[in-house]
Amino acid sequence: MFFDGYCGLCNETVDFLMSRDRHQVLRFAPLQGETAKRYLTMAEIEDLDSVVVVRLENPETPIKLKKSTAVLFAVSKLSTMWRLLTGLAMLVPGSLRDLAYDFVARNRFRLWGRRETCRLPTPDERARILP
Repeated sequence: MFFDGYCGLCNETVDFLMSRDRHQVLRFAPLQGETAKRYLTMAEIEDLDSVVVVRLENPETPIKLKKSTAVLFAVSKLSTMWRLLTGLAMLVPGSLRDLAYDFVARNRFRLWGRRETCRLPTPDERARILP
């Protein structure tokens, strides 16, 4: 999951996902980092209002998920309860979900703040946070 490393909400989301990802299947990287340059276009990197999940089941044809779909996909990798909740949320049309996502994205710095530096991983998180 690629996220804005300076965004307070994005960092809280990463903390939330990491603490609940018991099988440690999710990996995270800031949009401002080197890993983003390998997997994303410049337009995707510069669009700091959207998280991007890159699914690499087939590395030759990665699947990119954005906005609410990306978040719901990541949350679905947690426990069964979260998988069920995200399944219900996916019943809402993507255009409606993304309207809510865009509203939060536009207001995230005002509501959650902006960090002066990108998030630094703890020693336990280093294998899960890519540069």
